[in-house]
Amino acid sequence: MHSLKDKYKIFKEKNEAAEIGGGQGRIDKQHKAGKFTARERINLFLDAGTFVELDKLVTHNCKNFNMDKTIIPGDGVVTGYGKVDGRLVYVFAQDFTVFGGSLSRTNADKIIKVHKLALKMGAPVVGLNDSGGARIQEGVQSLAGYGEIFYLNVKASGVVPQISAIMGPCAGGAVYSPALTDFIFMVKESSYMFVTGPEVIKTVTHEEVSKEDLGGAHTHNTKSGVAHFVGDDDEHALMKIRELLSFLPSNNMEETPIIPTGDKIDREDEKLQELIPADPNKPYDMHLLINSVIDNGHFLEVMPQYAQNIITGFARFNGRSVGIVANQPACFAGVLDINSSIKAARFVRFCDSFNIPLVTFVDVPGFLPGTTQEYGGIIKHGAKLLYAYAEASVPKITVITRKAYGGAYDVMASKHVMADVNFAYPTAEIAVMGPEGAVNIIFREKMDEEARQHCVDDYRENFANPYRAAELGYIDEVILPKETRKKVIQALDMTQNKSETNPPKKHGNMPL
Repeated sequence: MHSLKDKYKIFKEKNEAAEIGGGQGRIDKQHKAGKFTARERINLFLDAGTFVELDKLVTHNCKNFNMDKTIIPGDGVVTGYGKVDGRLVYVFAQDFTVFGGSLSRTNADKIIKVHKLALKMGAPVVGLNDSGGARIQEGVQSLAGYGEIFYLNVKASGVVPQISAIMGPCAGGAVYSPALTDFIFMVKESSYMFVTGPEVIKTVTHEEVSKEDLGGAHTHNTKSGVAHFVGDDDEHALMKIRELLSFLPSNNMEETPIIPTGDKIDREDEKLQELIPADPNKPYDMHLLINSVIDNGHFLEVMPQYAQNIITGFARFNGRSVGIVANQPACFAGVLDINSSIKAARFVRFCDSFNIPLVTFVDVPGFLPGTTQEYGGIIKHGAKLLYAYAEASVPKITVITRKAYGGAYDVMASKHVMADVNFAYPTAEIAVMGPEGAVNIIFREKMDEEARQHCVDDYRENFANPYRAAELGYIDEVILPKETRKKVIQALDMTQNKSETNPPKKHGNMPL
């Protein structure tokens, strides 16, 4: 019979075996690659001393290919819960030192357990992915594990925030769980995502491509739009996740946390009076406007390197979290195209899912013309943004700074898709199209240059201002640029208790 001392010794040995994972040699290798281990990442990410581990001693039950000779407690994933800024968060971190972090059936069950707890308790789930994919030795059991995780990702969508950090390789089935979550963080030069790796591509399509070019952080943050954020290293990425969580509620039934600010509500910025050029074809940087009017210039931009003709991100007004969507006239004149429509639509739907008001800054000359856009389905993809704004029932505040032309005026949170408060600057131009194009269509008969210029000036006089729309009640108030902060905060205060529900239905059929 074991003595008490023996029992405590067994307890200590089992815990130590779980904590050392694949052994010191593999841990050293992980460090050498500039990466932290799963446990180090969790401890960095969570408030100090708050991590509670679950299923620390779980082991796999695979007997194929001599797998029963290598059994490591914890089995390649560390799971549990802790706090971020004092708020409950569930977390799982794949341990690359154990079977390359590959997913076993028991390993999947651990992830499923934290997901179910997160749904029950109404708290975010953060997954730190560093895995070679399915554990091949287990065959279909591993795939079953993935499938059940995907199912829970979908169940939890719009109920609790789900965040994925890609901190190593992520291939095959392993990429689809992150793709179903709300936000994906990658790490420069140490994380990859692809459905099939370079070797398979070379065999099937004879293309030669490096892992970095195929699915590195730069590729997914600039070209594919799969990822939303990039960190310089593990620690930077984890700190960015903490920053993101500060803007989000714990679940879809809660409001976002209010962070007191020393920034005055009625602060005015005279520089804004000069920001928008008199020449309607001159660009300006919309970031300057956003940073000037939000609390303390603190803007967390989402997908900053992708579809830069539209800006999306989180900020606060008087301590309250908002989602900002803004056309960027400094990039392709702020035109809406396929990529920017998809980027903004996904962001708008996220904010609506989690009770985050939307503030939209509009300077849009229209949708991008051309065969590439038409063949690529701009009609369908532009409709996604229109659908997202029309469906959103959170407070919607809109500021038209300059151009709001054609269908793009309607799409960008206009009065007609039920925005609550619509402002415009004196520089706003709200029309079906620009003066030159309009005159060419209205007056098709030949006329001399002087008469044509007179018509252009006449059209500009009528539509290159916000007053026609204001007379019709489509603009609630024409405001001075320097008053933007105060006016937006007043509108957010007024709409704070907004209650609007869409007709009862299973769900709409969004154009996908």
